[in-house]
Amino acid sequence: MGRDSMIEIKEYSGHIRNWAALCGELGVDATLPRQAREEAILVAAYEKWGGEMGLHLHGMFACALYDTEADKLFCLRDPFGTKPFYYYETADGRLLYGTTIRQIMEQEGFVKQLNEKLLQIYLTMTYTTGEETFFVGVKKLLPGRYLVWEGGKATVTRYWKPTFAPDESKSLEDWAEEIHTTLQTVMGEVKAEDEYTESFLSGGVDSSYVLAVSDAPRANSCGYEDSRLDESGLARQTADLLGREFNRCLITPEAYFGVVPYVMYNMEQPLGDASAVAFALGCIATAKNTDICYSGEGADEFFGGYNMYRNAERYGDNLKTFYVGNTNIMKEEEKAAILKRYDPDFLPIHLVQDIYTENEGLDPLSKMTDVDIQVWLEGDIYLNVDKMSRAAGLEVRMPLTDRRVFDIASRIPSRYKVNEEQNKVALRTAAAKVLPEEIAFRKKLGFVVPIRMWLADERYNGDVRRLFASDIAAQFFHPDAIRAIFDEYIGGNSDNWRKVWTIYAFLVWYEEYFVKR
Repeated sequence: MGRDSMIEIKEYSGHIRNWAALCGELGVDATLPRQAREEAILVAAYEKWGGEMGLHLHGMFACALYDTEADKLFCLRDPFGTKPFYYYETADGRLLYGTTIRQIMEQEGFVKQLNEKLLQIYLTMTYTTGEETFFVGVKKLLPGRYLVWEGGKATVTRYWKPTFAPDESKSLEDWAEEIHTTLQTVMGEVKAEDEYTESFLSGGVDSSYVLAVSDAPRANSCGYEDSRLDESGLARQTADLLGREFNRCLITPEAYFGVVPYVMYNMEQPLGDASAVAFALGCIATAKNTDICYSGEGADEFFGGYNMYRNAERYGDNLKTFYVGNTNIMKEEEKAAILKRYDPDFLPIHLVQDIYTENEGLDPLSKMTDVDIQVWLEGDIYLNVDKMSRAAGLEVRMPLTDRRVFDIASRIPSRYKVNEEQNKVALRTAAAKVLPEEIAFRKKLGFVVPIRMWLADERYNGDVRRLFASDIAAQFFHPDAIRAIFDEYIGGNSDNWRKVWTIYAFLVWYEEYFVKR
């Protein structure tokens, strides 16, 4: 019996970009259909490199391989965590696992129980970080790790982590050239010749740059009736300039609120990011025309895209006392006031202390981006992209999320990422090679959703009111305290909308998983 027959693919989700090179290196038949080809690559890569195989694959991947001869299970998650992987040890000592939580829930031996303490973390971050999930016992395999299950015992090993080593020897133009040539290499791998691919497009530089260097014939954007919040006009200008077709998904408040239960069910864990709902509608609309779509995720975190990064030097060493990632919705005293059960010793900052220990000695911007790459990207951005695209039957490929692209970003000095006038300076300079300056250097808008207004509108917020006044809410929150947040928001404090939305998203998710099912 051949050695390869002793390795069984138990689970695989992903897309291996450098499959052509790997087929040559590993002796895999490059003419196999995609799924069979990638599974053959995984088996051959495991046999050659073992636990280090993740360092040889580019793309997005999560898999479980079973070695029948050694009676050993090997589970792997890609370096950035673009694809999720979960596992659960049963009371009788078996390991349940999958790339979705629902796969685990359907198996014998799973006991569904809410991990309520994470609600505290979620109310600050709008998502969860670390190994634990909202289901007791269900753990995430974290990015850049592999798990070995052998003899009834799980061992997790880290094979990759973000490291930063600024190189002062190059000019801004040198960096821009390296970014551009590397992205062109990645784009050459990101689709096969026989695949049809479209692209998501906002008004921002990341998606515009990806579209410009791709051969996608059509761009897809989301828009709103309120022109002040509608980026799709800018996106259409970019698509026209690049000679691509343009498709606009108009998001109405009715459609937005109507799809929230679908979003929270398919997300599998609560996510209080209001843009996730708009993204879900965008995926559903785009999936009508294509199975594969490009998107620009990763660039903000790698290259210094968020406006708050301009404060990095001012924060300095204080970062490790408060910075837990891109969102910070509720302070501890607010959570203590609204939660029926609050633990003052369970703080979000504790969950990122290991990251600050790792990056001791780095400049403040590198520390902030390191936290966001390991926490925010994995916990919010990639979770949303994976879950919402999968639910819609769409595969989203993110060319800028690539270890080769990050390798450049990790060497670029912070002054070429963020300065007083601009963010993502080096990336924008690269993008200006294929885009007009006004697009390449357009101010970051963020993914705007008019939910700030819609939530206050009696025509649309009926379900929010229902859940805030429900027995579900009363299990976790002091009803008067959350009603006060909502009333204050309705009364004109529009900054409260995020708090209202974050609470509401959790309540919808809980109803989906613990009341309806």
